[in-house]
Amino acid sequence: MNLFKREMKANRKSLIIWSIGVIFMVAAGMGKYSSLEGTGQSMNALMADMPKSLQAIMGTGSLDLSTPIGYYGVIFLYLAVMGAIHAAMLGSNIIAKEERDKTVEFLLVKPVSRTRMITFKLLAALVNILIFNIVTFASSVGMVQKYGEGVNVTGDITMLMIGMFILQLIFLVIGTAIAAIYKNAKKATSLATGILLILFILSIAIDMNEKLDGLKFLTPFKYYDAKLVLEEGGFEPLYLTLSALLLLGFTIVTYVFYRKRDMNV
Repeated sequence: MNLFKREMKANRKSLIIWSIGVIFMVAAGMGKYSSLEGTGQSMNALMADMPKSLQAIMGTGSLDLSTPIGYYGVIFLYLAVMGAIHAAMLGSNIIAKEERDKTVEFLLVKPVSRTRMITFKLLAALVNILIFNIVTFASSVGMVQKYGEGVNVTGDITMLMIGMFILQLIFLVIGTAIAAIYKNAKKATSLATGILLILFILSIAIDMNEKLDGLKFLTPFKYYDAKLVLEEGGFEPLYLTLSALLLLGFTIVTYVFYRKRDMNV
């Protein structure tokens, strides 16, 4: 439990900064909706006139941008990217930082097994992600409801946040697995975020070119796409199954390789 508290304290400042950032992004995004709504122009028509590549980058798709929740769906894409980056960096850092900061010897001399050590680290990371998600949920409901004119959007945002939470967990364990395997602890975070950006770019490329639609199973960003969640009112069972397999697989990799790892003290 002391290790759990130590990890929570070590990541407290970072969590506060990320939380402030996500609140600002939600507020700025919905503020933009307010200004566009006030012009009297049809946002759907405006987006339809834009090149398909720009529509893909902005994540508009078939979302109804004339409604607050539809417009929020566009913002959600970038909130999900923020959440995923935070999770990937957190996962890799929470494993690699002991070797990077030369504190691994401090942990190894304690009467705690590596399995117990990694469990406490993962629990601390899980709590950090949960807090980030709750902050995103609260700020999103508050801002979208403000422009919703009495329409209850809590259910839709709840579904989106559940999707984002699963996405965060996937990139968390991708980060921990990379840090557990990779010998150069200092570069583990860069590699984890690099993989994340490649998967995000792939999701954009799929939206731009229908011929790449078969590759959507390779990027978790397509599993919890706002367009899919809002239009279907839930999640695809296949994507949930793939997510569960990814979570289980990368978690096992983290435990197996961390227990075998030669630590650089």
